[in-house]
Amino acid sequence: MSNNINSRTLTIERSFNAPRKLVWEAWTEPKHLAEWWGRGMGVHIEEHDFTVGGKWKYIMPMPDGSEFISEGVYAEIVEMEKIVSSAEFRPMTEGVIFTALFADDGDNTKFTFSVLHPTVEYKQQQEQMGFYNGWGSVFNVLEQYLLKV
Repeated sequence: MSNNINSRTLTIERSFNAPRKLVWEAWTEPKHLAEWWGRGMGVHIEEHDFTVGGKWKYIMPMPDGSEFISEGVYAEIVEMEKIVSSAEFRPMTEGVIFTALFADDGDNTKFTFSVLHPTVEYKQQQEQMGFYNGWGSVFNVLEQYLLKV
């Protein structure tokens, strides 16, 4: 089994029709996060300490009455360029690290989202469970939100 980081990472690249500053704010300010993170289902921002070592926790009520909890700890923040955080997306995904990269692309923003999994097998399981469709739909909502703000 290879422990190569690339073999344990799933990546999505998007170009958003919005300036990098706005895309960055959408990821880093609770008032924006609450509008797109839950794909329109509503999100309660329980905690959002956007500092290295700071914790974040977002709770989405599900139609069946249960809660989908997203939480983690920021490991690296490079203003307007990079966010790295541990992440738990319970009950679906645990023990991963995500990296969000932001770069100018003309008037647009090139956005790269990568999730590092603890093992190749876990990465493959997450991919089969719908990683690309799930996160793709979240980023579709973000894309639409960016056009409105």
